[in-house]
Amino acid sequence: MVDWSSDTILVTGGAGFIGSFLTEELDSRGADIVVADNFSKGHDKLAHIEDEVEIRPVDLTTHKGCIEATENVDHVFHLAASVGGIHYIQRENIGGLTPSVLMNQHMLEAARINDVDRFCFASSACIYRQEHDDLNEFSEDQAIPANPHSTYGWAKILGEVACDAYHTDSELQTSSVRIFNAYGPRENLDPDRSHVIPSLCRKAIEAPDGGSIELFGDGTQERGFIYVTDLVEGMIETMEKKSDGEPINLGNAKEVVSMNELAEKIIEISGKNLSIEHDLSKPTGTDKYAADTTKMKTELGWESSVELEDGLKRVYEWAEGELEGAKQTAVADGGDK
Repeated sequence: MVDWSSDTILVTGGAGFIGSFLTEELDSRGADIVVADNFSKGHDKLAHIEDEVEIRPVDLTTHKGCIEATENVDHVFHLAASVGGIHYIQRENIGGLTPSVLMNQHMLEAARINDVDRFCFASSACIYRQEHDDLNEFSEDQAIPANPHSTYGWAKILGEVACDAYHTDSELQTSSVRIFNAYGPRENLDPDRSHVIPSLCRKAIEAPDGGSIELFGDGTQERGFIYVTDLVEGMIETMEKKSDGEPINLGNAKEVVSMNELAEKIIEISGKNLSIEHDLSKPTGTDKYAADTTKMKTELGWESSVELEDGLKRVYEWAEGELEGAKQTAVADGGDK
């Protein structure tokens, strides 16, 4: 079992978007937390609790780095991966595959060597096959036979297979959570790497009143989005209740929206008069999908609670503050950045 008030928990990728929220929640539960990360994007997301966690700046693509990361650790949340929005994962074939596969394998072997008890792997909805019909509510058994549309998806499938293998052949108790479209503050706002919600928020913030924002594809793609604090709760529930080596979906199927509807909601939040333009040449991913949450509700006794409109407002306000701060910094630096 997991005792958050006395166990030591490792969060790989803990300085990232989801990892920082998970670290924050674990800290509030009194856990001793270790964060392993290469900190390539800095420590900013952990600044408010950095003094309360142990930082291990290691290279998780190496056996040595993973051994160091898992020393004297009871449980592991493995979130570290090479990731970006749809334009990133469709462009970076090697980048979406090699670093993640190395990290997954080295982390599991290091966890075995260092007698870690539980290991929760952050997988992704990207493992599911490309579909082009009506809304696909993907259930866990639809992942095999596998045919994901990116090397990032293949890396996640291999990670899941490895988790099951280590659960079967060693004492390590594992689980894999398939994350469906998480969003929230602290996401990447870089146009070349961002996911759809922060990307659209940035476009709406930067567009002049009366202007337009661009969508990839015709906007009929559909998604169910899960707010980051809900996702973190689901991951913690999984660590506590599931250790059979099998994957489980974590998502929100209650509020599935098209990209056109999503853009309209963000435009409404902006208070601007903006039109929507469509670039049919850009990648769109799977047309219409959401999580089948039957297993999630049955095995975890849990479901998400933050409504999309509320979550979008939080993200928009955060992005507005971030972009205004960056603008002020650029002015202070003479416009060189």
